[in-house]
Amino acid sequence: GWMLLFQTALIGSIFFLGATEPGKNPLWVALAAFFVTLFSASQDIVIDAYRREDLADEELGLGSSLYITGYRVGMLLAASGGLILADHLSFSAAYTILALCLLPGIVTTLLTPEPPTPFGVPASLKEAIIEPFTEYFSRSNAVWILAFILLYKIGDTMAGAMTAPFYVDLNFSKTEVATVVKLFGFPPILIGTAIGGLLMLRLGINRSLWIFGILQAVSTAGFCLLAQIGHNLPALAAVIAFENLSAGMGTSAYAAFMASITNKKFTAT
Repeated sequence: GWMLLFQTALIGSIFFLGATEPGKNPLWVALAAFFVTLFSASQDIVIDAYRREDLADEELGLGSSLYITGYRVGMLLAASGGLILADHLSFSAAYTILALCLLPGIVTTLLTPEPPTPFGVPASLKEAIIEPFTEYFSRSNAVWILAFILLYKIGDTMAGAMTAPFYVDLNFSKTEVATVVKLFGFPPILIGTAIGGLLMLRLGINRSLWIFGILQAVSTAGFCLLAQIGHNLPALAAVIAFENLSAGMGTSAYAAFMASITNKKFTAT
């Protein structure tokens, strides 16, 4: 029910954004963008909650990897497809088409059964907001788990933030970066995500986190090697492919781990 509500609201807010005129009324653009991001984030939360409630613990690894694969493909198609549409149509028409892209999601929501809730559901705002935190911090290793969640992807994320100026320093052109990093680098992310999900079926989430975390560290070190080599397209392609492959694997395990430690009564919180 929540998913359907947010998807419907998201369609309306994207239509609203397409109907605004940035040059004349920037305030309306800001308001429309606020609603798009609000309902988009809300939809993400409900989908994550559904994934946790619907999948058994042993299915979380593969389920998370499939979810992330779909998310990445959607981001690529929306970002590139939206710009291509806006090049040939008006922005209003482009946003209308993007809004209508949510219709398959609504059909899926209507056809999808409500997951069972054997652990019950919160009956008040106190149960929905206060109790989840009380329950979590009553666990013996709560602070260490939180520290792990905050730090597991931090090196990967910080390295990713440095890449744009790094490519400039090595004199790679915008075309080379777009071709190698964006286009050539995209399939390895999907492959890594899929491999990560399949390996977790055999290895389990905790062992996978160790292996994929080490691979992420090694792949980030590949940029140190590239810094020594300099402007070299095959070397850039190799580093990007390995980095994206390991990042896809690590993200799958990371998402599955966070889902696995979530209390099924408080999934959305």
